[in-house]
Amino acid sequence: MNPKILVFLLVVSFHICSIAALTDSNDFTAIKALMDVWENTPNSWEGTDPCGDQWDGIKCTNSRVTSITLASMGLKGELSGDISSLPELQILDLSYNKDLGGPLPSSIGNLKKLKNLILVGCSFSGPIPSSIGSLQQLAYLSLNSNAFTGEIPPSIGNLSELYWLDLADNKLEGPFPISTGTTPGLDLLVNTKHFHLGKNQLSGRIPPELFSSDMNLIHVLFESNKLIGNIPSTLSLVKSLEVVRLDRNSLTGSVPSNLNNLTSVSELFLSNNRLSGPLPNLTGMNVLHYLDMSNNSFDASDFPPWMSTLESLTTLVMEKTQLQGQIPASFFSLPQLQTVDLSGNTLNGTLDIGTSYSDQLQLIDLRNNLISDYSPKTGQEQVDVILVGNLVCKETGVSASYCTIPTPNSPDVLLPNNCEPIPCSSNQISSPNCKCAYPYTGLLVFRAPSFSDLENTTIYMSLQRHLMDSFTSNELPVDSVSLSNPRKDSSEYLELKLQVFPSNQDHFSQDVIPQIGFMLSNQTFKPPKNFGPYYFRGDSYQYFAVAGNKGSNNSSNTGIIIGATAGGSALVLLLLLAGLYAYRQKKRAERANERNNPFAHWDSTKSSGAGVPQLKGARCFSFEELKKYTNNFSEANDIGSGGYGKVYRGILPSGELIAIKRAQQESLQGGLEFKTEIELLSRVHHKNLVSLLGFCFERGEQMLIYEFVPNGSLNDSLSGKSGIRLDWIRRLKIALGSARGLAYMHELANPPIIHRDIKTTNILLDERLNAKVADFGLSKPMNDTEKGHVTTQVKGTMGYLDPEYYMTQQLTEKSDVYSFGVVMLELLTGRKPIERGKYIVREVNMAFDRTKDLYNLHELLDPGIGLETTLKGLDKFVDLALECVKESGADRPKMGEVVKEIENILQLAGLNPNAESASTSASYEEAGKGSPCNPYSKEAFDYSGAFLPSKLEPQ
Repeated sequence: MNPKILVFLLVVSFHICSIAALTDSNDFTAIKALMDVWENTPNSWEGTDPCGDQWDGIKCTNSRVTSITLASMGLKGELSGDISSLPELQILDLSYNKDLGGPLPSSIGNLKKLKNLILVGCSFSGPIPSSIGSLQQLAYLSLNSNAFTGEIPPSIGNLSELYWLDLADNKLEGPFPISTGTTPGLDLLVNTKHFHLGKNQLSGRIPPELFSSDMNLIHVLFESNKLIGNIPSTLSLVKSLEVVRLDRNSLTGSVPSNLNNLTSVSELFLSNNRLSGPLPNLTGMNVLHYLDMSNNSFDASDFPPWMSTLESLTTLVMEKTQLQGQIPASFFSLPQLQTVDLSGNTLNGTLDIGTSYSDQLQLIDLRNNLISDYSPKTGQEQVDVILVGNLVCKETGVSASYCTIPTPNSPDVLLPNNCEPIPCSSNQISSPNCKCAYPYTGLLVFRAPSFSDLENTTIYMSLQRHLMDSFTSNELPVDSVSLSNPRKDSSEYLELKLQVFPSNQDHFSQDVIPQIGFMLSNQTFKPPKNFGPYYFRGDSYQYFAVAGNKGSNNSSNTGIIIGATAGGSALVLLLLLAGLYAYRQKKRAERANERNNPFAHWDSTKSSGAGVPQLKGARCFSFEELKKYTNNFSEANDIGSGGYGKVYRGILPSGELIAIKRAQQESLQGGLEFKTEIELLSRVHHKNLVSLLGFCFERGEQMLIYEFVPNGSLNDSLSGKSGIRLDWIRRLKIALGSARGLAYMHELANPPIIHRDIKTTNILLDERLNAKVADFGLSKPMNDTEKGHVTTQVKGTMGYLDPEYYMTQQLTEKSDVYSFGVVMLELLTGRKPIERGKYIVREVNMAFDRTKDLYNLHELLDPGIGLETTLKGLDKFVDLALECVKESGADRPKMGEVVKEIENILQLAGLNPNAESASTSASYEEAGKGSPCNPYSKEAFDYSGAFLPSKLEPQ
């Protein structure tokens, strides 16, 4: 075809499409400007017509952009001032994009029609611009879980339509802004229902002017700040209040005597302040479920009679509140009572819970009181009574169960499946309906639940039903939801892991995830009332399917456009398609040729050897494939680096995440060596080893492709970086899993493999916190004649390095055992191997005393393992760790022996060592993925370290 004619046709086609565009040109310019500063925008954001092409996350009315919802899309960058060029914008939800941050532009105040500004769980910082007070139609302002600093802008008081104000979990400071004759303040927000301002650094007094009888507040959450002074009596004027949290501040003085006027309050938290005077009389607060006034300086008083009148009470926490005397048995008869914590008082006499106690009663904690007698009656076994530190437990010969602290038993899985779970392929998870899929995950955080029994499945079933009803009513393609891992954090928030499974396919499309995110961020979903106020922290979703045909919000307009453009563009499309078809046919033939000869680029002139490697469970990837899967090895996908090279995250067409180790020039091996190595690694399959999925060897590149393990390294969890809490039992299971992986390498792999760099950064945790040993490839083979594996270069990490290996340069399997012993000590102490000049092995050995409680390791043990509980098997675990770090390798156990001993310890702790989280299976079965965080830190890849002690002979 004549090039001039082709150019002409292209210009005509572009002109026709431009005329037909549904999007206002100014709006498109603004969106394009945002695209220029954002990474990871949806795949559908192509072309020039967001409204006409229905870009994911964008909704329009009359050619103007009115809504942008992009929750959990993995956006990275800043929110530029160009956002202000969308004058019709009503909804902006960019929640759960943790790499989206920077300052909030002051020009956001120009969005006069904005009703919802939701930026939960991002990384925004700097002051909240005062221009936000210009958003006169704003109803939802959710800026929680960011890093905002400075004071609360007084201009927020201008937002007369505001329903929801959530600025919690930031770094805000200063006083509450109160209106004056010339400036606005929070006291003007009479229509606002929610004041969520906890977990900041707010200071000063709670001004009496903040509250009035005109207000409609239902939640006042001021916990975990630096507030001082009295609780204002005006608080009781707000009769609509349901939840009040003033705990974890420095409030002083007496509790207002009129507080019991708040007869609609169901949760009241006043703990951890400096309150004094008499205990407040809360008679009449008949819907009060949860009462916590612990750790204050109230006047000493007998157990108050009014407590026995609170018919709705589920939880009473009055630790260290100067209570004395006896507890009347009638109190335990409150029908909904679940938990009673009266520890650290001077209650005395005989404990009698009577015979008509609540059938929901689970715990009575009276440790460190003066109880002199307790005789449990038949049938009271359901109630855990703790009397540690009382007179009754100090009598000679008393060894009753109530004189020990029971181990918490929060279930990992709350609700049973509707069927028998099925094994799923890599990265997928079996849903409650037993369908393998890639769920959308996150954390539901409830700030003031009215219950304390975390094992009551009935309440979670109710929450599950509410979630499914909401998804159904919003016409979202959700098959089922899973709730798991309930726990209370340090602020008494209840956290629940949420997994949302897709229907009809195993992925969610890119247009669905923002809708689910918005339903949760915008509080469209309402949980059962007993869960109280909540927020959601969603994870980025990495498994998008290609969206199918979407329903149109502008179907009639779209029909007109189709009719108008069809004739004008048909000829151009036919001509372009013909050329494109020919081009693709040529490329398809080239790719087919490469597939038939995948080692065409294997350079035999450089002693690379001939023949395709014999792989088991792995495959050859082309350079172009990996380039595509990593977005051209973009910086955004660079997730680690070290002496070997860089590590990139990639996404296969199936949605599966992979980790790609790309060798730098000085780390390249000969082709034959590389081929032999991947043949070996492809045969190493074990549940507790990170699996090799494939390799690439072309264009001078050597790359290994591994599974992506989502929950980061053990080091991240022990240091607190990942937010994963590891109690004693979980640490035992992680120790067992990683020990089994090493034992497989030493004793079952053919040939045996010595890791040579065992450390907590090389132990990764999958979606179910199963341990997977990583970084055991990429090493030089040794000759058979090198008995004892003498090396010319000692490799490893200081602190974990076997001193015998370091001194003699003689490497054996016992070198890994030493390093594993150091890991065990890290699990016990939560400390790094070398910290502030102190070496963990030496510190533990010096403090160790078998004749003392906890082997005299109180000061060294990590409080996170639950020192207040009975740590069954701790003594044997310490013994085993110290056996592993013996100076002489001959005195250390083999890894197989280590595995058996940890299995015995788990049995002592009352657990089955062959349960799923510690499977002995030597076949690789991926447990699935949850939130895909970045487990491949730079520290984890300082060395790629397995050592192959004999000549490799792939089989």
